[in-house]
Amino acid sequence: MAAETSGISISLGPSPARRDALTRRIRLLVAATIAYNVVEAAVALTAGTLASSTALIGFGLDSVIEVSSAAAVAWQFSAADRAVLEAREKTTLRIIALSFFALAAYVGIDAVRALGGTGEAERSVPGIVIAALSLAVMPFLSAAQRRAGRELGSASAVADSKQTLLCTYLSAVLLAGLVLNATLGWSWADPVAALVIAAIAVKEGRDAWRGEGCCASPAASAVPSDDTEEDACGCRPGCDCCG
Repeated sequence: MAAETSGISISLGPSPARRDALTRRIRLLVAATIAYNVVEAAVALTAGTLASSTALIGFGLDSVIEVSSAAAVAWQFSAADRAVLEAREKTTLRIIALSFFALAAYVGIDAVRALGGTGEAERSVPGIVIAALSLAVMPFLSAAQRRAGRELGSASAVADSKQTLLCTYLSAVLLAGLVLNATLGWSWADPVAALVIAAIAVKEGRDAWRGEGCCASPAASAVPSDDTEEDACGCRPGCDCCG
């Protein structure tokens, strides 16, 4: 919602009722993300240990990191008072950023070890199944949380949705690596792609640390309408909130 007065565009943001609805939606999405990742971590770590697959074990640890990130957002949105919720935003973003960095460090180190020929993983059907399932489920959870976070103006919710999306990329990488290793013996495919994912994780962690996960809060703000254009979701050029 926006109003214009003498060339000034004032963004009013969502109504209190809409804010409450979005907050409840984010809580539900975060709860679903945590529940799924707990199951995903248990399956991946068990299958990875049985198959001696560092990729699967790394994927399981990524699920643990995703749980910590989602739990931080759940903690933030557990506050009933809006002022307390907004005050927790920076701390939540720091936790999410550190989760990204931890993930990047583990995936990067694990990929280098794999490229160095440290161990050969056995074929893992449970690993292929959980990777395929995550590839199907995670994009929907990420997109739903990101839309709600954008509309609410919550950088932490958007940042957490990006970590869920990163889990989707990791699922694709893991699935490709497991299938190629099982069918063609291309053991190098997974660690090479994992290095790219690690670089993306560093970038997303940096953005979360700086609070660049979303545009300014939807709280009332005035900007010159002649100099700044906003799209339907309230994002301005140069902001990755809607990207």
